[in-house]
Amino acid sequence: MRHGEFRNPRLVRVYDAECSWARDDDWFLAVVDETPAARVVDLGCGTGRLAVCLATAGHTVTGVDPAAASLDVARARPGAGRVTWIEGTSAVLPDRSFDVAVLTSHVAQFFVTDDEWAGTLADLARALVPGGRLVFDSRDPADRRWERWNPVDSRRRITLPEGEVVRAWTEVHTVVDGRVDFTHHYVFPDGEELLSSATLRFRTEEELRGSLRAAGFTVERIHGGWGGEPIGRGDGEFLVQARRE
Repeated sequence: MRHGEFRNPRLVRVYDAECSWARDDDWFLAVVDETPAARVVDLGCGTGRLAVCLATAGHTVTGVDPAAASLDVARARPGAGRVTWIEGTSAVLPDRSFDVAVLTSHVAQFFVTDDEWAGTLADLARALVPGGRLVFDSRDPADRRWERWNPVDSRRRITLPEGEVVRAWTEVHTVVDGRVDFTHHYVFPDGEELLSSATLRFRTEEELRGSLRAAGFTVERIHGGWGGEPIGRGDGEFLVQARRE
């Protein structure tokens, strides 16, 4: 199944258990908080971990995701009533309605083709007010993160809230022109194995800057790590902050 962690209800529970609050959430929350009481769109909000926290912090938050199974979990979170949840893509965003747009958990890399990415950036530029901010993360291809996505280094055990333990690992199939194809394996205690395949696009700093410029954004800063490190000396990330012209 493509993107099973977001679409298969059993795998969505695994994803939500594995992806708990972490340094990246702290970083996004701090950046959004620079705009007090902001109108925020969380595009690709998934199970809503950050969206609910942003709303609790006093922002007006809209969470948008195309995966209904993920939104079902998001809507069931404590505090979820403070967020407006929309099943859809960037195309549904209203014009000039947000002060900040965030794409977290490397959602930007799921837009594999240049046309997909350009269309998403155009929608976000349309949805932000003039001077509005776009904030997202994308892995630095120079870090070659995909080399650690193998059945040995990626093997892990994920404990669900009920105590059930799921064994998981990842394997990469192809790496071509910045496109990485891979499959996640999940084995449940009852013996069922579920597979989730995906493709991510690893864009260079130059590619990101060029695409943002073409969409009408000015890049204000790009960090390489969650502690504000420069590119190449952090966590193998591009942490991008841009402003709509």
